[in-house]
Amino acid sequence: MNTERKELKICIFCGARPNFMKVAPIIRAIHRQQAENSGSRGVSYKLVYAGKASDPTLEDGLFADLQISRPDVCLGVVCENLNELTGQVMSKFELYLQENETNAVIVVDDLASTMAASIVTKKQAIVLAHIAAGTRSFDITMPKEINRLVIDGLSDILFTAGLSNNSIANKEGAELSKVYMVGNILIDNIRFNRERMKDMSLESIEHLKALSLQPNDYLVFTLNRKALMADAENLNRMLEALLKSANGKTIVAPLRSSAIKAIAALPIAKRPEFSNFKVTMPLGYLEFGYLVSHSCGIITDSGNVAEEATFNNIPCATINSYTEHIETVKEGSNVLVGEDAEALAKAVSQMVSGTWKHSNIPDRWDGRSAERILQILMETVK
Repeated sequence: MNTERKELKICIFCGARPNFMKVAPIIRAIHRQQAENSGSRGVSYKLVYAGKASDPTLEDGLFADLQISRPDVCLGVVCENLNELTGQVMSKFELYLQENETNAVIVVDDLASTMAASIVTKKQAIVLAHIAAGTRSFDITMPKEINRLVIDGLSDILFTAGLSNNSIANKEGAELSKVYMVGNILIDNIRFNRERMKDMSLESIEHLKALSLQPNDYLVFTLNRKALMADAENLNRMLEALLKSANGKTIVAPLRSSAIKAIAALPIAKRPEFSNFKVTMPLGYLEFGYLVSHSCGIITDSGNVAEEATFNNIPCATINSYTEHIETVKEGSNVLVGEDAEALAKAVSQMVSGTWKHSNIPDRWDGRSAERILQILMETVK
């Protein structure tokens, strides 16, 4: 009797640029599985993107850095209104699933487009697997929090990064058999790229050449949250505190145009001490990874950057009152300073003086999360 199981056909869905960082390790794991051809179950995938193929945020360099191909399918959805976006993604993704045999759909994080894809997947009776499940801010007024609750509630398989995420998923009613702690998949990329970064230097990064940076002697600042940029008075106070407590160290700020515009309009931008605040255009994925891993401290509003900081044991101050990645605070090198200028000043002073707290790398941040995810899918999806 032929007991060979049919090929596992996976759809990997991405709603925005950051999702590609988290699915790239899975794609590389699938390619390894295909190359080994060890007689185990076959597996194939299609990478589907919610937006347009011409999206300027999806530069060729991103895919080269991640060593994956561009999306196989782009749904072409582009709109600002989240309800409209949700409807368009549902309509176009439903058509994709009807035309393409799929055994499982992998979604990542908590975007409106991710929620839309999740709803359609379940309506088509296809297995739904959620990476970064059990992530919560516990602020139901946040649209992303609603997305998380819906996606986790619909998912057949919940892949979590740590024990705290497991606990959240279980408390909300997810069956133990559906929840798998696979570790932080973002770390797979960092470990994968370590060898590739050995030939890099700060001088080799085009946007940094003129800054004459020395390793472990500069700070990195990132800003993406619209709420922070909208409160100009408080943002000005925070940058004043940052510059004062940096003790003359260069602050490198790779920023997108919206953040550059917001900061340029502040009073602090006209003062002499602002000369230590070096704004650059956004860096490539590998370039940014190299920059943060050789800094003496990071000030950010990004959870992903805080995770990278924890893995690299770099002091990190998150300018937010909460984090969905609590292990970066409990075990890692991250601290929450909220939007409080005094708390930020204290944290930055500790960074530059070398008196930061001791930190560890959380459990299962070993670069093998994608291997675990693929193995679980191959074993559990019919």
